[in-house]
Amino acid sequence: MVVWAFFSNYRGTRYLDCLRIGSIPNNCSIKEARSIGLLVRHDRRPEELNFPSRKEYLFSISLHSRLPSRSLSLLELQHRAPAARAMARRGTITHVIFDMDGLLLDTEKFYTEVQEIILARYNKTFDWSLKAKMMGKKAIEAARVFVEETGISDVLTAEDFLVEREEMLKTMFPTSELMPGASRLIRHLHAKGIPICLATGSHRRHFELKTQKHGELFSLMHHVVLGDDPEVKQGKPSPDIFLAAARRFEGGPVDPLNVVVFEDAPAGVIAAKNAGMFAVMVPDPRLDSSFHDVADQVLKSLLDFDPSEWGLPPFDEQKS
Repeated sequence: MVVWAFFSNYRGTRYLDCLRIGSIPNNCSIKEARSIGLLVRHDRRPEELNFPSRKEYLFSISLHSRLPSRSLSLLELQHRAPAARAMARRGTITHVIFDMDGLLLDTEKFYTEVQEIILARYNKTFDWSLKAKMMGKKAIEAARVFVEETGISDVLTAEDFLVEREEMLKTMFPTSELMPGASRLIRHLHAKGIPICLATGSHRRHFELKTQKHGELFSLMHHVVLGDDPEVKQGKPSPDIFLAAARRFEGGPVDPLNVVVFEDAPAGVIAAKNAGMFAVMVPDPRLDSSFHDVADQVLKSLLDFDPSEWGLPPFDEQKS
């Protein structure tokens, strides 16, 4: 039978509402249920669904399934996942939040280059498993990960690392280029009246350097939330920055179920999900694919994004 296994985070009276669907036996474990890679949404708490226990809630047969009535094999399910997810979310998105580094601007390469230079002095190498842990975080949080994971914290503090890195980065940031599809998508959504904003872990000084060549494009954002904003108490994967962004839209706060977040970093995707929002991931191809699982959609490039799958106005060239 088709079973819905709810994968949720209970906070007081609020049930954050990812659930995973699959053809699984009644006695499967939670771990097995979570291994099925299809994410959809549910907005009701367990007590509203009359389940006497969380276990029964986790393994209940859905009365609202939008999948075909016959059972699907795991292989079939994974193959159909993108289409099924698109059907489940169509028409619900009204607002869009963008990350910046590595998503809209090709700046991650600068961080990688500088960190490789610093580590080379200690005969160490910088790899993508470490980069994945740093991406999307506030500068000081990422710096602590860097010095601790590489084992150089006894010779280089996180604070000293940032000072040294800063000297090199400030000459690189003004040369930042747009990622493929970034300008097209931002201009399209703005032209169609879709409220958009930026939520980036970069602090103001870096933001201004990075966007120096692209001021007109970034001016199309309704607002910008930066990593040094006083409302952002914790960096990603905390949801602080995305919740702050949702509050600042006109008429906010916007219901998280009506928001899609574009991210490239694993921590950013988790932050979006922790905020109760949808997440579209555009990862670097060198990032291990195991980090893709939490995202609602994974794209190779922003050029591959189809707004109509999310109930957003299609690109003009899509109309026929």
